This record gives sequence, C-alpha cells and structure tokens, in this order.
Amino acid sequence: MSEVWRFDAIGTRWQIETPQPLSGALRTRVEEMMDAFDRTWSRFRSDSLVSALAATGGSAPAPADAAPMLALYEELSHATAGAVNPLVAASLSALGYDPAYRLTPTGVTVPAPSAWTAAVSIADGRLRAAPGALLDVGALGKGRLVDIVGETVTSETGASATVDAGGDIRVWSSTERIGLEHPYDSTRVIGVWEVTDAALCASATNRRAWGEGLHHVLDARTGEPIDSVAATWAVSDSAMRADAASTALFFDGGAELAERWGVAWVRMFTDGRVNSSPGCPAELFTRRRSVNT
Repeated sequence: MSEVWRFDAIGTRWQIETPQPLSGALRTRVEEMMDAFDRTWSRFRSDSLVSALAATGGSAPAPADAAPMLALYEELSHATAGAVNPLVAASLSALGYDPAYRLTPTGVTVPAPSAWTAAVSIADGRLRAAPGALLDVGALGKGRLVDIVGETVTSETGASATVDAGGDIRVWSSTERIGLEHPYDSTRVIGVWEVTDAALCASATNRRAWGEGLHHVLDARTGEPIDSVAATWAVSDSAMRADAASTALFFDGGAELAERWGVAWVRMFTDGRVNSSPGCPAELFTRRRSVNT
C-alpha cells in the first residue's frame, strides 16, 4: 500500500506518492517551496520577481534556481539554433496566452529577441534583466520544481517517492510503468516506459492549447506554434533535464542534444509517425514508426 497526496499548484495537478503519509509539517514545507518558486518565476503574477525585473529592468539577488536554469537554456538555445528561448513571453501573449488568459490572438506574431543572453544574465550573485525582458521558464521550470520537491520529500522521509506534476514524473528508489498518452486521444497510449530512479517528462501540443493551431510550443525565432511534432517524451536522471529535452525534441538539433546529454526519448509527429533514440527501452505500440534517428 502507498499514500497519495493530490493537489493543484503552479497551474497543474500534482501527485506525490510515498509509502507512508507525509507529515503536516512536510506538506506545509512543500507548499511553501512551491509558492516561493511561483512568486519568483511566474510570468502570470504581477508580484513575481521576473515580472518586477521586466517592468523596470535592474537586478535582484539571484535565486538558487537561476544559474542552473539559465545555463540549461543556453544549451537549449545553442542546440536548436535559437528556437528555444526564455524570452517567449511576449510571443505567447501575442497569441492570447497572456496573464489575463485572453486566449484571443492579436493577429500579429512576435519573435522573441534572439540575443536573449544580452538581456538576461547572472553576475556577482545577482540576476539582471533589461526593461521588458520577461522570463518564461516553461521549457524546464516545472521539471526543476519536481526535482527540488522530490529531493526534499525523500531526504526528509528516507523513503521512496514518485512525484507527478501533470505528466512530468520523477521516481526515487522504485520503479514505475508509465503510459505514453496519445496526443490526440487521452484514452489511449502509444506505448509504455518502465522508469527506475529517473524522470520521464512529456510535452504535447494538445496540452495548453486554446484554439486551432494555437498552443504553447513556439519557435522563438518566428513566434509561431510548431506544427510538425505532436508530442515528445524524454527520460533522464533529473526532471529538469528531461523537461528541457522534451522541449528541444520539437526542433532540429533536439535529438542531437538529447544524445549528448544521454537522454532517451520518443517523439510522435503530427502525421502519426513515431521515432525514438537508438536503444530506447520504451515499448511502443504504434504501427507507423520511422527509423531511429
């Protein structure tokens, strides 16, 4: 038997499964960590750190998450020739995915600033941003939070745990058999992946979608949603890296980056084709499979 704690945070459903119930004090600590992360990184909150820095420009003491997340973004941007960029907030807002949730496009696409590292940086222990440089850490932020929440839970309890944040899953000291949800039919899976002491993160264009062809996976160079890949799944030893890889796999260069990171992956295209990394251990059910790349 195991105990499951379910709750909503940072705009998604969370589930933490442990052998024994978590204490009230530990639950409170987890909730405080999540709120602190949201108050720092949410572009949807006017009182967040990133919103404050974007409003006027300037600097603030760098949060502990800033250096590892921005370093990974640099790798993502380089590998995808700029397709992944943490300054896509204005691009998403132009498509209707803004803090007010208008969900109505302006009719004009907005590419993200290509030289984002000149607008956002860390130096001398401070996070600096130019006026208007609103960070969006959606490509890897949820994975980062899964890691720190799970590490807190397991270090406090000394027991196994599985943390699931809306499809970003990390497993500690146990094995989970996880279905790969079909992006066009949530009642089906295209395969199953057995994960032990690792993280499996997924990204799909049917999640956070608000109209025909409108979803959260954008090419930062154009400001337009991508239309060739429907869903990706990636497994790594950290949820942040798996989350980042699942984003990169929507673009040219993503598979090569995943290989350098030692990340196994599966990818489904909008025409139904599925491919995967060489030696990927996932059991795939689809019959329309392309060669490994």
